[in-house]
Amino acid sequence: MTYRQLDAGQTIETLETLKKRIRERFEGTSLERVVDELRDIAKESQEKIAWIDRPHFGLRLAVVAVLVIALAIIGFGVNELMKTRSDEVGVTDTISLIESATNEIILVGAALLFLFSLEVRVKRTRALQVLHDLRAISHVIDMHQLTKDPSQIMNPAATPTKSSPKRVLTPFQLTRYLDYCSEMLSLVGKLAALYAQSLPDPVVVAAVNDIETLTNGLSRKIWQKIVMLDDIARAIKTSQKTSEQDPATSQQSSDV
Repeated sequence: MTYRQLDAGQTIETLETLKKRIRERFEGTSLERVVDELRDIAKESQEKIAWIDRPHFGLRLAVVAVLVIALAIIGFGVNELMKTRSDEVGVTDTISLIESATNEIILVGAALLFLFSLEVRVKRTRALQVLHDLRAISHVIDMHQLTKDPSQIMNPAATPTKSSPKRVLTPFQLTRYLDYCSEMLSLVGKLAALYAQSLPDPVVVAAVNDIETLTNGLSRKIWQKIVMLDDIARAIKTSQKTSEQDPATSQQSSDV
C-alpha cells in the first residue's frame, strides 16, 4: 500500500463507515438517503476509474487502421503524381499542386491529432459525467444544513413563524449533524481527486479543482456553525459551574 496516491477502495470504505454512523444516529432521515446516494456514486466511480486506467487496445487498433489507410491513399496519390511527366506540368499547375498538397497535409495532420487524442477524449467525457454528479450532490448536502441554525439555540425565546422549519435537534445532535455534512463534502472532494489522479487531463483537472473549491467553501460555512455551537456549549458549562458555586458562596456569607 502506498501513501502517495488516493485509493478508491479505501475511500469507499471510509464512506461506508460514515454511512453506518449516520444511520446509527439519524436513522430514517433524509441525510441517510443522501449518504446512500453518495455511496452509489462512489461505487460507480470505482468502476469508471478502473475503466479509465485500462488501455483500450480496440480503440487504438481502430486508430492505427485508419492511419494505415490514410497513408496508403497518400502513397497512391504521390505515385500517380510521379507518373506525370514534368514537361506536361506548367508553372500554374505546379503551384496548384503545391497548394493542394499543403492543404492535404494540414487536413491529415488535424485528422491524426483527432485520432491520437480520441481515447483521452472518450475517457474525459466519462470522467466529466461523474464529476457533474459529484458537483450536484455537493449542493444537495449543502441544502440539508441550511436550516440547521445555531442562532435559534442562542435565542430560544424567538417566536417561530408558520413556515419556520422544525428544530428538534439538541446542540450535541446538531453538532454531529453538521459534522457529518462536512465529512461528506470532504469525501466528495476525494472522489473527484481520484479522477484527476487517474486522468491528468487539463479539462478534468480543472473540473476537479472547481469541485474541491466548492466543497471547501461549503465546509467552511458548516464549521462556522460548529464553532458557534462550541461557544454555546462552553457558555452553558460556565453558567452551570457558576450556579453550582453560588450556594457555597451564599453559605460562606451567612457564616460570616
